[in-house]
Amino acid sequence: MAVEEEGLRVFQSVRIKIGEAKNIPPYPGPNRMRDCFCTVNLDQEEVFRTKIIEKSLCPFYGEDFYCEIPRSFRHLSFYIFDRDVFRRDSSIGKVAVKKEDLQKYHGKDTWFPLQPVSADSEVQGKVHLELRLSEVITDSGAISHKLATRVLECQGLPIINGQCDPYAAVSLLGPSRSDAKKTKVKRKNNNPQFEEVFYFEVTRPLSYTKRQFDVEEEDVDKLALRVDLWNASNLKFGDEFLGGVRVPLRVLGQVGVHDAWYFLQPRENGGRSVKVDELGSLRLNIIYTEDHVFPTEYYTPLRDLLLFSANVEPVSASTAHILGEVCREKQEAAIPLVRLFLHYGKIVPFISTIAQAEVNRTQDPNIIFRGNSLTSKCIDETMKLAGMHYLQDTLKPIIDEICTEHKSCEIDPIKLKESENLDTNRENLRQYVDRIFNVITTSGVRCPTVMCDIFFSLRESAATRFQVDQDVRYTAVSSFIFLRFFAPAILSPNLFHLRPHHSDPATSRTLTLISKTIQTLGSLAKSKSANFKESFMAAFYDFFNEQKYADAVKNFLDLISTSGKWDQKSIETPIMLKEGFMIKRAQGRNRFGMKNFKKRWFRLTNHEFTYHKTKGEGALCSIPIENILAVERLEEESFKMKNMFQVIQPERALYIQANNCVEARDWIDILTKVSQCNRKRLSTYHPSAYLNGHWLCCKLSADTAPGCTPCTGSLPANIQLDVDGDRETEKIYSLFNTYMTKLIKMQEACGSKSVYDGPEEEEYSSFVIDDPQETYKTLKLIVSAVQTLEQQHTKYKREKFRNTKIGSQEHPIGDKSFQCYIRQQSESSTYSI
Repeated sequence: MAVEEEGLRVFQSVRIKIGEAKNIPPYPGPNRMRDCFCTVNLDQEEVFRTKIIEKSLCPFYGEDFYCEIPRSFRHLSFYIFDRDVFRRDSSIGKVAVKKEDLQKYHGKDTWFPLQPVSADSEVQGKVHLELRLSEVITDSGAISHKLATRVLECQGLPIINGQCDPYAAVSLLGPSRSDAKKTKVKRKNNNPQFEEVFYFEVTRPLSYTKRQFDVEEEDVDKLALRVDLWNASNLKFGDEFLGGVRVPLRVLGQVGVHDAWYFLQPRENGGRSVKVDELGSLRLNIIYTEDHVFPTEYYTPLRDLLLFSANVEPVSASTAHILGEVCREKQEAAIPLVRLFLHYGKIVPFISTIAQAEVNRTQDPNIIFRGNSLTSKCIDETMKLAGMHYLQDTLKPIIDEICTEHKSCEIDPIKLKESENLDTNRENLRQYVDRIFNVITTSGVRCPTVMCDIFFSLRESAATRFQVDQDVRYTAVSSFIFLRFFAPAILSPNLFHLRPHHSDPATSRTLTLISKTIQTLGSLAKSKSANFKESFMAAFYDFFNEQKYADAVKNFLDLISTSGKWDQKSIETPIMLKEGFMIKRAQGRNRFGMKNFKKRWFRLTNHEFTYHKTKGEGALCSIPIENILAVERLEEESFKMKNMFQVIQPERALYIQANNCVEARDWIDILTKVSQCNRKRLSTYHPSAYLNGHWLCCKLSADTAPGCTPCTGSLPANIQLDVDGDRETEKIYSLFNTYMTKLIKMQEACGSKSVYDGPEEEEYSSFVIDDPQETYKTLKLIVSAVQTLEQQHTKYKREKFRNTKIGSQEHPIGDKSFQCYIRQQSESSTYSI
């Protein structure tokens, strides 16, 4: 989800590798071991949870998490929890990285020490305050000063135990005073509107009898206002601290008025002090990205260069190929290139062209497409995008079965347990391999068209180049569909969204053995047993030394590499797209029935959207995809609940609350995509609920009244290829800008090759340059396009810095920005004078 900023769209995303924790403090009991899991949180909102690693003080997680971040945040936090024998979760420690510090750790494996978790340090949200200092003439004619403090509102307060009942405590602090006042409690509202004013006497005349102050005009600079937010609790433990701010009265300056938003801060000395590594540490690799995307016309020069790549001769002189040459990893270039070419329908000619060039450079048919070239990385990425649902439809049922049955399949005599039987294990493994082999080789009719077209071009290029080798037309395709698609998905199903987490060690071993066997079956190698280093695997493979397996592979490869034959694919079997628990509001079929909220298991396929009492039970309600007229967010004020959205049907709307903001966005996106082609889709909707006889948004009383707000922009109907072309071009610009020195060096290499025909200089030998003159022309155009975009980014940053008002709702004052605010106010006052 993008944030709009003056014609510019800003996208935030984060990719995290949660490695392992070490030196977790032992459990205070005889067992001492812990069952730990790790969560990823945006501030305090959990968006991901790893699998529980049992009985370990150094748990290895090895899990990847990626998400688009749909809202602003202050901290990216990671919590380590221990689940005890009563299935209660207790926090051990946390890592909190401020948003502005994320770039320090970009793409680096980093060990972070775990910090203690305490209620005093767990804060989020912001508060809006207005301070006004005024002179008051007393009855005796003396002048004193009063401070009017107005607590207007708060936003984004944390929800504790399912609700938030906040109030504010306001104190004026000084060398000899501490006056405190409180607002009213706002029940069940984490965005409370207080609108309360409190008055504090700042100075008194000398004649004041109690002599509270040592001087007639107490130094205002020594005074500060303290505002603490609390959650009113009915529990015996007392109210919970939500956060606070300390505002020195010197911010009033000469004007005597201060109106600003503040980030809530932890209580000073809130957490107990601990030594480094006392709670252990956590290894993380964090890649946080912010894409600033300009209107589409800004990207026209660079985008046109990229999309013309398939027509450039030789293709090594094209913009896309040059990107692959200058990037440190080919994968960096492949991801945005594939998405861009898919978006504009040019992926097949592009991959066909670069594949043809690679085949022409290959001397041995046995190693065709085996390297990590731009071609292989682009095909990998295309299969991940276009083939994900095909993969799920083909493998997910059998993978789920393997992961839940826990049958022993170990066939290495050295690793065999005493209670296991080798023959039984071999038979278990053989049955699994047979079933997976059969589902793969009978799935050809469902292979996506774009993959079939690419495989067709690979097959033709390889067969033409190596006419003597009759099998090369098969191995060129199997090196992708088996070795880089099915086999890796079987080996690590969690990385291909077939399983939520990585498997336990025993199941992981079973999947490894299956993956090895499937990979060998699909490779059509001349000597099968030579493919295995282990003798026990070679012996096991004897089960499959029958011609029927080779024939089945060839028939499957023939089918998926026949271009144009399967353009009209209708998948009759429902494909499970997404499922999980959410909370739904009763749809109220009975007009006088009670509407309430209940937790239900939701399941979306390409045919219907259903919910069930729990997973595995029959559907309580089924909504055919063709009946979904719109899917939109529901304003929080409707039910005072966050992360709600609505599935609008002809007769009613189903209101649903997701578990967090990331999950809500994912559900909205996938429901919108799968229903995009419905003929009766709405153009307008009601952003708020229909309650108490009227729509809360437009106040119309008819429940059938047309919507008052335009539906959000349309999305591509193809659920697999939802791509923002401008955003991908922005990413490619960013890569070119990062590797600008390599672009310049490549220009030098072109010049060197043009004038010097001798041995190639070592510093230029890494570049593939078939035609120096054509390559140089393209490089010159790339540098020009990149520099033009860089100027736009520089201009935007300068204007944003100039227009940023610290203390506004968008840029609240934080612990590091207070001095900037004072300086900004001082400069403003000087300018006014």
